[in-house]
Amino acid sequence: MILIYPPVAKPCEPPAGIAKLSGALKHYNIRHEVLDANMEALLYLVNNPQQTRTPSDRWTARAFRNISQNHSSLKDWKIYHSIDRYKRAVKDINRAVEMSVNNGFTSGLADFHHQELSPLKSSDLIRAAENPELNPFYTYFRKRLPELVRKRTPSSAGFSLNYLSQALCTFAMIGLLRKEFPGLTIILGGGLVTSWMRNPEWKNPFKGLVDHFIAGPGEYQLLSFSGIDDVQKRHFTPCYDSLPLNDYLAPGLILPYSASSGCYWNRCSFCPENAEDNPYIPIPIDSVTSDLDTLTAKTGPVLLHMLDNSISDALLKELAGKPSGAPWYGFARIGKLLTDIDFCLTLKKSGCVMLKLGIESGDQGVLDRLQKGIDIGTASLVLKTLKKAGIAAYVYLLFGTPEETHDKARKTLEFVVRHKDKISFLNLAIFNMPVCGTGASGFKTDSFYDGDLSLYTDFSHPKGWDRKQVRMFLDREFKRNKAVSEILKNEPPVFTSNHAPFFTMQRVIF
Repeated sequence: MILIYPPVAKPCEPPAGIAKLSGALKHYNIRHEVLDANMEALLYLVNNPQQTRTPSDRWTARAFRNISQNHSSLKDWKIYHSIDRYKRAVKDINRAVEMSVNNGFTSGLADFHHQELSPLKSSDLIRAAENPELNPFYTYFRKRLPELVRKRTPSSAGFSLNYLSQALCTFAMIGLLRKEFPGLTIILGGGLVTSWMRNPEWKNPFKGLVDHFIAGPGEYQLLSFSGIDDVQKRHFTPCYDSLPLNDYLAPGLILPYSASSGCYWNRCSFCPENAEDNPYIPIPIDSVTSDLDTLTAKTGPVLLHMLDNSISDALLKELAGKPSGAPWYGFARIGKLLTDIDFCLTLKKSGCVMLKLGIESGDQGVLDRLQKGIDIGTASLVLKTLKKAGIAAYVYLLFGTPEETHDKARKTLEFVVRHKDKISFLNLAIFNMPVCGTGASGFKTDSFYDGDLSLYTDFSHPKGWDRKQVRMFLDREFKRNKAVSEILKNEPPVFTSNHAPFFTMQRVIF
């Protein structure tokens, strides 16, 4: 079996889903190969820069001239001394990648799209499979995939499709394998596939291309395909052995680890986890700590990335009481636990360098209608306590929800201004209505994106606060506020929260 992680996704850490599948297969001594085609495709471009368009400006010429140097610099701690030098290196690499592709495609370090083909249309994904030679990474995978199949003689190839930016490349690779090896079983899973299949309107449009689809955690179904049926939902330690741990764009290994799937709160209105009815499945805490001990000792990461939708209070307490062996960060819910300065100081000593917090709005009424379970006063105290403890806060805000108005959005702005010295980073998002779930039933909806695989729908805002008005507010008022603009300057382009901890750690490391 070959497990493939396709382009294009942020190339800063190994794919955790593939590692978990590998751990399950390894436990049963099932022969398999792991291929991070996303990382390899980027390295192919870096090592073989091909200017498909004549540079029309100095930026493009500089980006190609320095692509190897900039690639190396992102793997060196020195560049994380200066956000300005870092931004220039990232943007230059991104520019070189963008100018290396053609045939109507646009690509970057974390983006991939086509001027005509849409990852939201099954017919376009089928066209990508029928014409793999048009894909800008074809030169890479046309050689790599057949060589791997002939060498390993697998019976199946599994693709981990998590993001829209991976969809067109995934199907181009599937199309190549179908033409070259028609007897090979093709398996498709991952976060995006799960979202497709959890839509009540899902009907498989890929018959003849894909043999098996997997929704949700895939290790048990993958084992079943391999003839192992007595798994009984046991836990498997992820295996990163076959991944190129020294190649990722970071000053050392970022080790991703998930202690649960789903969300333990799981009550927020319009949340995709809720809409898709994804259950919360935590790994036993003793297994989590055992995994972390084993993996950190084996791989020596510079940073541990906890992938949970929200780290449970029970696990936070365990992490605080037992240092993980590496600095770490992840999502946490606003609650009383994080208002305790003694606890947060202990959390800091355990290695916690940053917490991501989904505050969403500065208006209590909006939070209540969204069923966030957050008190805005508690959120304020959490930010103050984390600041005292020396833990960076990466705050997520959401605009344009059905309950929000212009005045209520201004309350969010006021909240940020009041806490400007407590917020290290900001993520600003505009609300999307999930196409499935009960939330959309009370609103007049319309096609948001033209495609049978669309995950979101447009809706008529009950208070007239439509997307155009929200964008104007963000661009003309929110982002122009001096306090906000100063926070936004801290944002690492492309890699955002994945690299943000490095800019909070450098004071301690150097």
